[in-house]
Amino acid sequence: MTSTQPLPAPAQAAPPQHLTGRLKVVLAVLLVAQFMLAVDFSILNVALPDIGDSLGFSLANLQWIATAFALCAAGFTLFFGRIGDLIGRRRIFLGSIALLGVASLVGGLAPNPEILIIARVAQGLATAAATPAGLALLTTSFPEGPLRQKALGLNGALMSAGFTAGAVLGGVLTDVLSWRWAFFINVPVALAVLLVAPAVIAESRPADRPKVDLPGALTVTLALLGIVYGLTQAGEHGWTHPLAMAGLLGGAVLLALFHLVERRAVQPLVPLDVLRKRTVAWGNVLGLLAFVTETSLVYLLTLYMQKTLGFSALAAGLAFGVLGLGTVAGGLLASRMIARTSTSAVLIGGGLLQAAFTAVLLLLGDTPAAMGLLLPATFLGGVGNMLVIVGFMVTATTGLPDREQGLATGLASMSQQVGITMGTPIMSSIVTAVTGGAVTAAAILDGVTVAIAANTGLVLLGVLIAAVFLRTRRA
Repeated sequence: MTSTQPLPAPAQAAPPQHLTGRLKVVLAVLLVAQFMLAVDFSILNVALPDIGDSLGFSLANLQWIATAFALCAAGFTLFFGRIGDLIGRRRIFLGSIALLGVASLVGGLAPNPEILIIARVAQGLATAAATPAGLALLTTSFPEGPLRQKALGLNGALMSAGFTAGAVLGGVLTDVLSWRWAFFINVPVALAVLLVAPAVIAESRPADRPKVDLPGALTVTLALLGIVYGLTQAGEHGWTHPLAMAGLLGGAVLLALFHLVERRAVQPLVPLDVLRKRTVAWGNVLGLLAFVTETSLVYLLTLYMQKTLGFSALAAGLAFGVLGLGTVAGGLLASRMIARTSTSAVLIGGGLLQAAFTAVLLLLGDTPAAMGLLLPATFLGGVGNMLVIVGFMVTATTGLPDREQGLATGLASMSQQVGITMGTPIMSSIVTAVTGGAVTAAAILDGVTVAIAANTGLVLLGVLIAAVFLRTRRA
């Protein structure tokens, strides 16, 4: 006798609670790619004088090796993040990693300044596309909750460690081999990612594909280019320099225009209701402050170790290995602490830890014995900074559907890259104002001390924002 009762609907597969074999490979591929992208931000800093001597860059044009990369990496991030939502994040990710590999090969073989700058522009565009696409693949591959928090914690740790490792690696490669290997090192890594990623990473895109908001894309990209250009010029020539002021004012005007364009767009590049979400808006402000403070602290301590203590560039770079270990430790701790408390508690606690051990650096003296204070302080400050960075990533990408993860990670990547670009000019201007142009060991120590105090103040501002605007109950 045949039963007439309807069969029960098949149960929807529950999201995995532990890392499966495939998810481990996905995580490894995405983390390796993000680490490589982070290394590129700083790997050429130590090598710039050698590049200038080898290819004949003038002193005035040498800064364009860094500026060309920063302009494209920050200026196009939001645009490519949204494009990934529309045409597929895996497609954007693989294409941009391929572009990065080719650009790195061209940069390493560059026979003249023009080819090198073109390669740096291509590297910047590849970074602008790969960073949000990789983050979006990470957030859509891992369900919201402990697994995603763990993945974002590891991602944040490796990205921050990559920024620090770039300075060390650039110095070692330049001294032992040649500055060209600072480019060549990307090529085998990009090939490995391209060989493994297509087999393990699924495509991620929304079911419907809205039209690209070209007016919004154009205005926001030009606005970010103007702001980043203004910041780089401010770092080189001061905040009152005409080019710095023109870039910053032009960028601000274009951002206001972008807001008007998005209010009237039928399918906006950045839906304003997303920006009105407390977690997205304030989370990205915290991310901006986190990257402004820690990356600029690296600049200040490099200045201190070389100009006050007389360290070589390589020795100063190696000293930041301790900071790198602190960021890795913070990334490993972050997901566990979020699970046991809450994201806001980690943001506040991490910010207080970073502020406390940044303030400790106000006690630095003018003898090498100060390294006994600097090394543990940078380790513990790095732990606190990474707790904030992971908390920011979790906050800024939580509560949004998968179709908007490219936008969310694009905003987060933009905050990161603009923060990296902003920090050094801000702190450099403080040091210059205090020293009045003097370059004696004592003058540099005075300037660095005042800038460290300002850095501590910015960290505490982030703590205040987290406590007031992002306070949540325990999960």
